[in-house]
Amino acid sequence: MKRNRRNPAAREYFRAFYEKNHICFSMAMALHTIAVGVNLAISWVLGAVIDAIGNGNMDELFNVLWIMLVITVGMVLVDISGYGAKFHFIRRALVQYKALAFRRLSSKSISAFSKENSGRYLSTLTNDVTSIEANYLEKPLDLAAYGILGIGSLGMMVWYSPLLAVIAIVLSLLPMAAAVLTGGIMEKRELAVSNQNERFMAQIKELLEGFSVIKSFKAEKETGRRFNELNQTVEETKYRRRWCGALIQEASGVCAIVMQFGLFFAGAVLAIQGSISAGTVVVFVNLSGYLTSVIRMIPEYWAARKAAVGLVEKLAEVTEENAGRSGDAVRPEVRDAITLQNVTFGYEAEEPVLKNLSLKIEAGKKYALVGASGSGKSTLLNLLMGGYDGYSGSIAIDGKELREIDTDSLYDVMSLIGQNVFLFDDTLYQNITMFRDFPEDKLELAVHRAGLDELVAQKGEGYRCGENGNGLSGGERQRVSIARCLMRETPVLLLDEATAALDNQTAFAVTDAILHLDGLTRVVVTHRLEEGLLEQYDEIFVLRGGEVCEQGKFGDLMERKEYFYSLYNVANG
Repeated sequence: MKRNRRNPAAREYFRAFYEKNHICFSMAMALHTIAVGVNLAISWVLGAVIDAIGNGNMDELFNVLWIMLVITVGMVLVDISGYGAKFHFIRRALVQYKALAFRRLSSKSISAFSKENSGRYLSTLTNDVTSIEANYLEKPLDLAAYGILGIGSLGMMVWYSPLLAVIAIVLSLLPMAAAVLTGGIMEKRELAVSNQNERFMAQIKELLEGFSVIKSFKAEKETGRRFNELNQTVEETKYRRRWCGALIQEASGVCAIVMQFGLFFAGAVLAIQGSISAGTVVVFVNLSGYLTSVIRMIPEYWAARKAAVGLVEKLAEVTEENAGRSGDAVRPEVRDAITLQNVTFGYEAEEPVLKNLSLKIEAGKKYALVGASGSGKSTLLNLLMGGYDGYSGSIAIDGKELREIDTDSLYDVMSLIGQNVFLFDDTLYQNITMFRDFPEDKLELAVHRAGLDELVAQKGEGYRCGENGNGLSGGERQRVSIARCLMRETPVLLLDEATAALDNQTAFAVTDAILHLDGLTRVVVTHRLEEGLLEQYDEIFVLRGGEVCEQGKFGDLMERKEYFYSLYNVANG
């Protein structure tokens, strides 16, 4: 647990295993301890049987057999109860562990997932959890039981023959040393497997998402080669991990066999000398089997536990990276304006997308952002959503600098309807409400404003949209995303080419409905330069090369006959 002390972020994950779970853990440990006592009693019974045979006492033999029957029934009951407590503990531990991981992932900023590979999350929550379950949750309970069994066995050995017990302790030192020496090796192997699984999971996800592109470009052979190369690497890494584990297990097994035979030989010598009875030798042989199990388990457990701790710490590091920005909470309102002053930003430092940009978005008004592709329109909206902090200049909401606002609080102020729509494999209702409950009249209003009335009437609210909405057309998916955003009723609504997938008539109707919403501040990125819509905006910002080259109302911009005038004429042929 040394690494855990060096990594405070991981402590919360280790605590999650035991939160409101101590009773189940304690019961599992207690029942395992009782089971240990039953096993030790069996060793005594075997010795008593041998001694009864040697004494030729039939009554003593039958008494021992009755005791054995009672012990057997008790062992079954204790074992079943122990399994129940153990399985309940593991179930709750994993539920809480994965729930914590998802909460930490959910606290990340919107931009975090654009910077990171989602395959690493899939791997840490699937492959790694399986390893943690086996190596961190199950093995400690087993080792604790076997440890108590080992201590009890030594105690009985001392009671039967102190000399033979000392020999057992000396012989057990070798596998103990093996455990310490091999633990770090297995940890490295397990982390290597985790990292390769992460890459493999990411590539599978990428290939499935790009399947249509692969087929249309007939790139099956090339992508298959990439897949096979990584597949080979993954299995080679796992192969080396298996060999490492097998060698550790084999080394501890050899040490255990040496110990068992050594004890057996020493016991035989003492029995021949008359120091102990034949029954005592049988007891020692049986007890040495228990002790051997403990000794064989220790190196494997030590290595596996260190590997599992490393995987938990890896998850802690992954969920800590690019976490949502903490800062001051703000009320979900814009009383005055959102102002940008001399904002410069680029995804690459030497290639700015926005250059010394300044503009003012007043509360309750409607703004259009227009310009050629690459002029910085979408980047500007991403900055407003708190996606990137690495800009120079100032972005402020009612005078409060955006970088000082908590991201979770910021999402209550503004919401974004983007070009890329994601739908869950669930019903229309759940995709619109995002799994929350809303009044029926509010839902109907959002459906109507998004132009979804006909779709809902045809398919019903219970219609399953399919994986990423593959049961709907592109336009229908976009309308669902608009409806879900309208349900939130944030004071600021950002639209990034939100009607691009809609036909002209529907796009006009949806945009017109959004522009007629009362009390909202709307910023719309659009390539549809239609007079009927453009006239409704309070102001149009024209971007060119990352700068605002013109701004004003539609009529004023057209009278100037400058860059906007050219864009409008090109768009309308």
